Amino acid sequence: MTEYRTIAAARDALRRGEVTAVELAEDYIARVEGADALGAFVHKTPEIAREQAARADQRLRSGDAPDLCGIPVGVKDLFCTRGVPSQAASKILEGFRPEYESTVTEKLFAEGAVMLGKLNMDEFAMGSSTETSTYGDAVNPWRRGNDEAKLTPGGSSGGSAAAVSADLCLGALGTDTGGSIRQPAAFTGITGLKPTYGRVSRWGIIAFASSLDQAGPMARDVRDCAIMLQAMAGHDAKDSTSAELDVPDFEAMLDGDIRGKVIGIPREYHMDGMPEEIEAIWAEGRAMMEAAGATLRDISLPHTKYALPAYYVIAPAEASSNLARYDGVRYGRRARIGQGDGITEMYERTRAEGFGDEVQRRVMIGTYVLSAGFYDAYYNRARKVRTLIKRDFEQVFADGVDAILTPATPSAAFGLGEMAEADPVQMYLNDVFTVTVNLAGLPGISVPAGTDRQGLPLGLQLIGKPWEEGALLNTAYALEREAGFVAKPAKWW
Repeated sequence: MTEYRTIAAARDALRRGEVTAVELAEDYIARVEGADALGAFVHKTPEIAREQAARADQRLRSGDAPDLCGIPVGVKDLFCTRGVPSQAASKILEGFRPEYESTVTEKLFAEGAVMLGKLNMDEFAMGSSTETSTYGDAVNPWRRGNDEAKLTPGGSSGGSAAAVSADLCLGALGTDTGGSIRQPAAFTGITGLKPTYGRVSRWGIIAFASSLDQAGPMARDVRDCAIMLQAMAGHDAKDSTSAELDVPDFEAMLDGDIRGKVIGIPREYHMDGMPEEIEAIWAEGRAMMEAAGATLRDISLPHTKYALPAYYVIAPAEASSNLARYDGVRYGRRARIGQGDGITEMYERTRAEGFGDEVQRRVMIGTYVLSAGFYDAYYNRARKVRTLIKRDFEQVFADGVDAILTPATPSAAFGLGEMAEADPVQMYLNDVFTVTVNLAGLPGISVPAGTDRQGLPLGLQLIGKPWEEGALLNTAYALEREAGFVAKPAKWW
């Protein structure tokens, strides 16, 4: 069967009748079955895929074929899907099969998308390596040269990134709270978009940090992300944070013309100890932007240095509130208790057994910073810093900058288990270039731009103005064309 590596190519082939949705679905079902070594798909749904593909073929024959009609996709385990396990990769939600559909998956299915299954992730989206999952690790399809050591696909959307990178699906849903779409996209050589907060409904997505979480597409290239975002975006009355804005035709905005656009280069992102290869790919990205006709401008985002500590106060605080409901009574799996034990012992044992170490750590931090005597010292102060970070971006954009170019990650993908004995803060540093975007509610995209000396992909991040995903995607499209990234992992799984 002809390989269609992008959503756009498969869409066009389906419309021309070169392949049917059922044939395409069967091809990808077989790929998923043969890739268990990657740990990307944790709940396979081949029968659902076949039913959806059959309906897609009917729509294709009738001429009623939206862009995603017949396109095989994967869904991060954080999205509730009717009748399918939706666990957020946590033991505490074992056996949970929702009787409802998240708004985003409902939109995709209405467009004719074909769900191959649910994808691995860090537990409750808390992590940067997909090593905190109750299902076990997800594995990056890329390797360091001939080294057989398994690498992380990043996190928390690591299963989504691995699945797209390994050609197990044409697109995948991710969520981004502090970089969880963009970092794994960079680690696996794909494109990942975090939309403006409120552009995509959060209803039916299991919450981590409600003021930071945002769903977004992960796909092979910028055009595919534009196609997916078109289907995902839009106002939802069930989500009070959903914006009542029209959704433009994002794909139609991709002409690659950025002549005269001003690209900001923030001096604060030149971190002490930044690896030479990250500095080099950033310098190459600046040259690519100039080659595409853009003007570079040095800018300052002075409160950047406070972003990571502010994020790791606000996110755990919101997590501790959101996860309080999982107590074995209202929601979640209940632990067995001994005769004579009371309600307190049941709560303690349920949460100790149901939550992994990282989730417990963040819940405890969050509870601490929200407690009497520490609320003002930590949480309120972090909220004030967040306002200053947002103001930094507003000032830069008001001064005429159209987009901001930064590295996506502080390194290439690292080995699974390599950070096991490290201070947790070392893992948190993976978010150093991405958390500001979530704190400010801005759109950001990671585009693969090259490889390091070991052959691992490296990504560059573009940050755009709020609600201007179309312009951001077009700038990313210009960067993508200049970079010409075509590398793919050699199959070993």
